[in-house]
Amino acid sequence: MEAADEESPLLHLQPDRQDVGSEYTSDGTIDISRQPALKRNTGNWRACYMILGVEFCECVAFFAIAANLVTYLTTVLHESKVTAAQNVSAWVGACFLTPLIGAFLGDTYLGRYWTMVVSLPVSTIGILVLTVSASVPTSYYRAGVHRVVVYLALYLVALGSGGIKPCTSAFGADQFDSGDPMELQKKGSFFNWYYFLISLGSLLSGTVLVWLQNNVGWGISFAIPAVLMILGLAVLVGGSRVYRFRKLGASPFKSICQVVVAAVRKWHVQLPDDISLLYELTNSSSPAESSQKIQHTNQFRFLDKAAIVLPPLDKTSKMLPMCSWSLCTVTQVEELKTLLRMFPVWASFMIFYAVGGQTTSTFIEQGMVMDNCVGPFAIPPASLSTVSVLSALIWVYIYETVLVPLARHYTGKEKGFSQTQRLGIGFALSMLTMVYSAILEMKRLTNAQASGMSGRNMPAPISILWQGPSYILTGAAGVFAGIGMMEFFYDQAPYTMKSLCAAFAQLAIASGSYFNTIIFGVGAAVTTRGGAPGWIPDNLNEGHLDYFFWMMAALSLLNLAQFVHYSMRYTVKTTS
Repeated sequence: MEAADEESPLLHLQPDRQDVGSEYTSDGTIDISRQPALKRNTGNWRACYMILGVEFCECVAFFAIAANLVTYLTTVLHESKVTAAQNVSAWVGACFLTPLIGAFLGDTYLGRYWTMVVSLPVSTIGILVLTVSASVPTSYYRAGVHRVVVYLALYLVALGSGGIKPCTSAFGADQFDSGDPMELQKKGSFFNWYYFLISLGSLLSGTVLVWLQNNVGWGISFAIPAVLMILGLAVLVGGSRVYRFRKLGASPFKSICQVVVAAVRKWHVQLPDDISLLYELTNSSSPAESSQKIQHTNQFRFLDKAAIVLPPLDKTSKMLPMCSWSLCTVTQVEELKTLLRMFPVWASFMIFYAVGGQTTSTFIEQGMVMDNCVGPFAIPPASLSTVSVLSALIWVYIYETVLVPLARHYTGKEKGFSQTQRLGIGFALSMLTMVYSAILEMKRLTNAQASGMSGRNMPAPISILWQGPSYILTGAAGVFAGIGMMEFFYDQAPYTMKSLCAAFAQLAIASGSYFNTIIFGVGAAVTTRGGAPGWIPDNLNEGHLDYFFWMMAALSLLNLAQFVHYSMRYTVKTTS
């Protein structure tokens, strides 16, 4: 999976570094008063601490709901296991689909900071509604009202998350001057801490809050993240004077559409042999803008027609628009080409996150029919997700201190592994997760049959601790492919589309969740024909969850194969 060494045209996106020693940032960022940002007073870690704090609060709130939502839907709303798994996947998918809206607002209209300021109260209101609905006895609700209130609250949270998830990572990365080598080095550490706090939030939710849900009440477990969200909003607003802000530009969505429309309108025009005849701006208002131009590439040549200058226009004429529906710059065309080159890698994450989504659905349902008693303690099935988080934290340390130096010794690469190698290892670990889960379910069914529990919905005589390796492998896969995904989409994105590509990374998670929703529905329809119980019935002792896991393992293997095939031909943009 070694990437080609050919120089990527995206290297020309790096901002001009001639003013590294200046007291102002050299990447064009400004402060809250819209003045050039002073290095000594703005940005860097002083700003990131607060941004990371906001992300931590949002993660605690998200995982407090997601970690045990399938239990809430089956025990409180009395949904079937298949329906609950579908609804959990649909909601998680919505949480990672709405970031497209947040990215659009953050890049084009509100800016990342104000998008977060607007979105945090929306998410907070959703959690407060969920808290109240969980605190009021179900007997007070009319038929169906409780379900409506719960899902209204859940999707308010999803809507608010759409403005937070894509903006925190991009806004945090904005705090480091991309024209300063010292600050640029710290940007990589920011992503590591970003993932660390996501894992920490998941850990606290999967232990403390899940315990409260199972032993105290759902209301108090939702009230705590609601308070944290209010605190997060106060912290974000309180740090406004130390943030660095990027100036708003043209909508990346509009630019993409303009290239497609302009190319289609000139479908009959022959491409010139001389690429210098294609339209590009010759003058820029600043060195930073000049450095954002992208050199022409020979892939997807049809799109080059969008930059063909038709007579009688002169390609150096000042009357030519920088961005129109009939003529686009070479840089605009190359931005779209970049997204198209990234698409196969993005598609690979659909299966990866479909496997990861099992931790909040089928893994919990499997744990419900296993012996959860360990000595005097009863382990809630949803709490085992903490094993995945602890695994991720440990593997982050192992990766940085052991694997990277070892790989650097053999490969000579500064990061040890190439980005595609790191992603490929994560995909392989994801496949092994499904293989182990399938073998474990076969063992559980055998024990259930031997104990005469096949017809009864009772736990099989096999310890829930045997689920531990599944969660350990999931955590390890997340370290390789999860962090790798964030780095890949940020590093490979065109300079003007960082937030959009951050949203695409979130969309990959959504695609996995919606894939689960579809496959649960199709699987239930196909396997319950003729009165059969199906693969995932309410009584798992009568089903074949192992078949489902084997199917996911097979899909993961095919996904890994196509990723390896494509990554060997993908030219990765190198970063300084």
